[in-house]
Amino acid sequence: MDSKSIFVAIVGKPNVGKSSLMNLILGEKIAIVTQKPQTTRTSITGILTKGPTQFVFMDTPGIHSPKTKLGERMVKTSHKTIADTDLAVMLFEPYGDFNEAELALVDSIKKSRLPALAVINKKDTLKKEKDAEEQAAKIMELGVFDEVILISAKENTNVDYLMDKIDSYAMEGPHYFDDDAVTNIPEKVIVAEIVREKLLLNMRDEIPHGTNVEVERFKERKGKNIIDISVVIYCEKKSHKGMIIGKQGAMLKKIGSQARTDIEDFLSAKVNMQCWVKVKEDWRDSNYILNDFGFKDE
Repeated sequence: MDSKSIFVAIVGKPNVGKSSLMNLILGEKIAIVTQKPQTTRTSITGILTKGPTQFVFMDTPGIHSPKTKLGERMVKTSHKTIADTDLAVMLFEPYGDFNEAELALVDSIKKSRLPALAVINKKDTLKKEKDAEEQAAKIMELGVFDEVILISAKENTNVDYLMDKIDSYAMEGPHYFDDDAVTNIPEKVIVAEIVREKLLLNMRDEIPHGTNVEVERFKERKGKNIIDISVVIYCEKKSHKGMIIGKQGAMLKKIGSQARTDIEDFLSAKVNMQCWVKVKEDWRDSNYILNDFGFKDE
């Protein structure tokens, strides 16, 4: 059987369900999922090998109007990812007009001359079927998509059809990763992302976006299925540090405990984790710190 592969950019505005869709397809939690916008900051690579085809998914940051240098880098990442793939899959809401950032993304797809599929997610929120038809007609008028597919990532509706459609764009060629690989992202990075997800879920809106998580220590104990992990949460203000730690350390304990459960599932090991909080003022607007944290400026 000849092998095929395809690199797919999953793009769209914040909170449209990109990470939920990728996690569902992979059957593993690779991308963090919260109800807050701008959850994904860099391109996350998810890998699925199904029969002869290897699918490589890039889950990108949501396209938005950036207010910080970090935001600018996130938007650049999304546009660059499109150029590096074989197919763009753009997610849309079932209702509402397209915003400026979405139209810029459509323009980016058009310029790249990349084949593209449009996906209306959140089928489960439709008031009536006709609404989806109207939204699909508006999407087709944009002139870049081969087809509009209606799915629900939440309820796993029509996702198999979407996968078959993506498969039809795959090209003959080698598999670039091991067939049992799920991601090419280092475990340390996924651990940091899981901690950041718990921050996003537990904290007020502004604080989590002013945080970054770094794993300083990741060490397996010899002969034991235990991993010692030390995590530093960086925030922008002293007052934020106090809120993240919480009264008598309660908030930090809650974040750490929720994260540990997911990390143990992901690593299939017992985890001994310590969390610290440090202040780096206005790091989202410092090119030096952004480089230090690994946010590329491409």
